[in-house]
Amino acid sequence: MQHIYNLTEAHLDQPSVVTIGVFDGVHRGHQHLISQLVEEAHTSGRLAVVLTLFPHPDVVLRGLTGRYYLTTSEQKAALLGALGVDVVVTHPFNDEVRRMRAAAFVDQLCEHLRMSSLWVTADFAMGYQREGNFAYLTAQGTEKNFEVRQTNLVQADHNSATISSTDLRSALLDGQVEQAAAWLGRLYRVDGLVVKGDQRGRTIGFPTANLDIWAEQIIPATGVYACWAYLGDERFMAVTNIGYRPTFGGQDIRVEAHLLGFDRDIYGQTLGLEFVARLRGEQKFSGFEALVQQIHADVVKGSQVLTKYAEQEI
Repeated sequence: MQHIYNLTEAHLDQPSVVTIGVFDGVHRGHQHLISQLVEEAHTSGRLAVVLTLFPHPDVVLRGLTGRYYLTTSEQKAALLGALGVDVVVTHPFNDEVRRMRAAAFVDQLCEHLRMSSLWVTADFAMGYQREGNFAYLTAQGTEKNFEVRQTNLVQADHNSATISSTDLRSALLDGQVEQAAAWLGRLYRVDGLVVKGDQRGRTIGFPTANLDIWAEQIIPATGVYACWAYLGDERFMAVTNIGYRPTFGGQDIRVEAHLLGFDRDIYGQTLGLEFVARLRGEQKFSGFEALVQQIHADVVKGSQVLTKYAEQEI
């Protein structure tokens, strides 16, 4: 998979089937569309291309700050590549792009991607003031010799609701990591550099890896979670605390993972966390003894949850 960071830097040597969207999270709805596109492209000897945008248009147009994304650009590209996509273009979304007329953007797609087919969802629109809707793009295709195909996202359940990145964000912010996993088709994951924290966990027999996670990626609600921790190709059981450490008067939110049966110095290394289940909400304890007792219980429960999950994987 080739990852290009600007449409103007793409120079493909084969015709392509293209879809455009933010695709934050690459959830099951996205996967449904992408898998069909990849099959069509490869069956016909063309390249499967996804053009995505960063920053998210919501962030730019609504002036959003803080944690909003479900995936980093690199995570998103890797997930799309795993679906068989040949080229991912992460195009910058800025005021110039926002004001670009749809016909001009189509010209760039044809020139740089050799676009022979464009796949869009029913509500898709591109270009200045969203002028490039399905009817407009179909007319452009007739004029510039490419097909426009409308496709639907997969439904979340039997009530005809489609899976959305918006709902996924809400679920995670509520701590509903199992619901998020059902919509994603995989466990929700964050990656972070292991940095030094207070090292208080080590003094009570539960050393933790303190993760520095990208400041714009969503982390689940405060609480304690059963997680899989990834260090390179190695996977470990982990009980992860997300919170402000109210027992110790903490002021900033932290993500701290206790890896079960693990005793290595991993400062400066990247650790990945996949969230399996929320064990409990954040609590303030009367002192060390009550805290340690609860951590013991969390470790036992977390181990049971992860063992059961691993058995279901087989």
